[in-house]
Amino acid sequence: MDLSAWTLSLKLAAATTLLLLPLAVLIARPLLTMRPGPRLVAEGLVALPLVLPPTVLGFYLLVAFGQHSVIGELYRGLTGRSLVFTFDGLLLASLVFNLPFAVQPVQRALEAIPREVREAAWCCGLSRWQTLWKIELPLAWPGLLTAIVLTFAHTLGEFGVVLMVGGNIPEETRTVSIAIYDHVQAFEDRAAGILSATLVAFSFAAIVLIQFLTHRIGKKEQ
Repeated sequence: MDLSAWTLSLKLAAATTLLLLPLAVLIARPLLTMRPGPRLVAEGLVALPLVLPPTVLGFYLLVAFGQHSVIGELYRGLTGRSLVFTFDGLLLASLVFNLPFAVQPVQRALEAIPREVREAAWCCGLSRWQTLWKIELPLAWPGLLTAIVLTFAHTLGEFGVVLMVGGNIPEETRTVSIAIYDHVQAFEDRAAGILSATLVAFSFAAIVLIQFLTHRIGKKEQ
């Protein structure tokens, strides 16, 4: 068992989930009130990482984070380090390729809340932010939990973007998926099999949990 790769992967998944969940709420909530045209464009941009090949997305992120890019130069000026092939760059890339996995479940859960509930909260004197915090988010908890599980599980299994942006640096960017690739390349089938089995078990548990939460959301809509 490659403990350093597991430690790094869990750290990356936890950090991505913690940072992306509030961002997902801030993105998903305004989508509900957008006009149809701009909403379609915004939803398309959010869903883009789902359809782009990981190597394509990884290439563009690599260019965007490079030393000669605005983001890369700004980061180097603030920290003195390169953004690519570092954990920070890997985390920033993880926020991008996990965006639809966090935003879409939250958006669906918020859409399931009847408008009358929001209007009643407004009539009681609650502001829109108070309504979101005190009324909508507690009602949308199945979607929030689904977003957490999806984001965490997808981060653990991502390979293409991680390799393109982070490379393969032990204890810095070498995640479980990269470790599996290394073991296969070295003909270490037993080590690759153990890591793969653990990821399969975790992914299966995540799917079961998501199906359960989807069922709960469906019952709320009825």
